[in-house]
Amino acid sequence: MANTLVQQALLSLDIDAARLLRRIEELGRIGRDPATGGISREGFSPADREARTYLMNEARAAGLVPAVDAAGNVVIRPRPVAHGEERQALMMGSHLDTVVNGGRLDGAYGVLAALEVLQTFEESGIEPRYEPVAVAFANEEGALFPQPFWGSMAIAGRLAGLPREPADHHGRPLREALRLAGGDLDALGSAGWPRGSVAAYLELHVEQGPVLERSGNRIGVVDAITGRIVLTLEVTGSAGHSGTTPMEGRRDALTAAARVVLATENLSRDRGLCRVATVGRLEAHPNTPNTIAGAVRMTVDLRDTDVWRAAAAEEALRYALRVIAESTGTRIEVVAETRSDPVSTSRTLQRAIENSADELGLPSEVLSSGAGHDAQMVADIAPIGMIFVPSIGGISHVPEEDTAAVDLVDGARVLLRTVLRTVDHAE
Repeated sequence: MANTLVQQALLSLDIDAARLLRRIEELGRIGRDPATGGISREGFSPADREARTYLMNEARAAGLVPAVDAAGNVVIRPRPVAHGEERQALMMGSHLDTVVNGGRLDGAYGVLAALEVLQTFEESGIEPRYEPVAVAFANEEGALFPQPFWGSMAIAGRLAGLPREPADHHGRPLREALRLAGGDLDALGSAGWPRGSVAAYLELHVEQGPVLERSGNRIGVVDAITGRIVLTLEVTGSAGHSGTTPMEGRRDALTAAARVVLATENLSRDRGLCRVATVGRLEAHPNTPNTIAGAVRMTVDLRDTDVWRAAAAEEALRYALRVIAESTGTRIEVVAETRSDPVSTSRTLQRAIENSADELGLPSEVLSSGAGHDAQMVADIAPIGMIFVPSIGGISHVPEEDTAAVDLVDGARVLLRTVLRTVDHAE
């Protein structure tokens, strides 16, 4: 009976393209800077809370049941079925938060597509073997609170990797911001989903790179997701007057930080220890034109699909930090760190995505993701699959981030058909 149901659904079920595109447009106004067109919805910020409210209101209007767990994740489920049977979840989703002055699609597209698929199921009256669940994971980017993958780590039960009293880049505690978002730091463990409770997890995302655009293929079937190590550093020197303090004997924190920036780039560009290495955030204090910087807070981001190469790059960086600190008379401390190992996606889900794209007449190709995703965390508790659609110009995390409307719609259609295929074939 279940197989017949799925076959019938595959022939007739489709998303509402206009509804999906309307939601993408509406959500893209939240946190938008009129001058640059960029979106700033840092995790747990007021704009992020507004986006979460928008999502939950759309879910309720669709007859679905949204809730916020202790980690601040928005979890959307169908209305309870009459017989009330407990089913494994077939989870879909991504995140709503953005980097500062970022794009409108990174993360948000995957959440809204998951909502659309869930609503399509609700409207069809189909009750698949697995319960379709849409999730907007909290604070994936770590743009304000330097704990990226916060929500998906909590869902996967990775509490040991999260700080007990997290704070933002300015030292303000997360506890109150999490409460305003509907979460509860003291009950964080309740956000975890036990292994076996999720039959599969699917994440639809813009590629954020140029591969699909260059090849002309419309769907990317992700086979692996890069590992990522994010270190937050504090460089402490001694502030002083820029005109009266002799160069000899200065303990300039910004000079030390500049050397860290170059040492980080050197790890990848010259030494080839990891695929990419980036310093993306740097704040000097007191940050005035005529004062030697007394302190700098910065982040280092190391990425590779090989866990051993990433570890070697981190070891080399930590050695460089010790050398730089000694030569500049500063102190350099790692005050926060987040790690996500590279993961492979499920071969079963890869085939389901490929078959769904073929059925829709959409050429596809297998590729790896150079960006990190919540799927990496969920992989601890369930098999994962990822679907990419082309990014115009291959760019992301900037206001110009964009994808053609037809590709956004087709990606959601592939997600729907992959879900339909998966209800009887999840690992």
